[in-house]
Amino acid sequence: MDACVAAIEGGGEHIWGVAANVTAKACGENDPREIMRRTVAIAERTGKPILYGVRRDTSDWPLADQLEVLRPGDVFTYCFHGDAESIVAGGRIVDAVWEARERGVLFDVGHGKGSSDMGVAADAIADGFLPDTVSSDVYNNHLGWTPPHDLPRTISRLIAIGMPESEALARSTLRPAQVLGMSGEVGTLASGACADLAVLRWSSDHVPLVDGPDGSRTGPVLEPVLTVRAGRLVPPA
Repeated sequence: MDACVAAIEGGGEHIWGVAANVTAKACGENDPREIMRRTVAIAERTGKPILYGVRRDTSDWPLADQLEVLRPGDVFTYCFHGDAESIVAGGRIVDAVWEARERGVLFDVGHGKGSSDMGVAADAIADGFLPDTVSSDVYNNHLGWTPPHDLPRTISRLIAIGMPESEALARSTLRPAQVLGMSGEVGTLASGACADLAVLRWSSDHVPLVDGPDGSRTGPVLEPVLTVRAGRLVPPA
């Protein structure tokens, strides 16, 4: 714990928060409750938020009990996972999730390899529960995938299951910037902001995107046209 606190303090403004993944694969034989007790203690000592990777097998730690540990400003990621006890029961968001949101816990998609169930996502969106932030959780196991796993496709999937386009885009740009304390610097087209731009277009063809509770969903996909980083055009790979 002391080493972690020292690393955070040494990192200064480059450190946003403390990440804790309490899945069985990450924890091994360690007690996830003890890991979170120490994580919260580190976060309190450093004044940082927590990025919380939910324990998806809830046989030893119910979801409601996990949510109680999180504080206002902490981020619950992989929010649409479909293993064991999810945020949806009987097609509706469970009370503990609404209560966590009311006290300021944030919910992030973290749509990686096997970490999101689009049936859960469709039910949540239909019940009026939109994720605070949309993220793709891209890592090296996604390299070479066809079709590619990226943020534009993640956004396209959410729109295909009912998330309003304006909300999906805002929660991929403006809202993450706010959560990271970078409003006005990134995630916006405004004078004085970083000139980091992604130009996207909708494909003309509808393709399979997700498996929802009522069958497969198809739709157009957002495709990158060009990328600008710090005001300079990035050439295609």
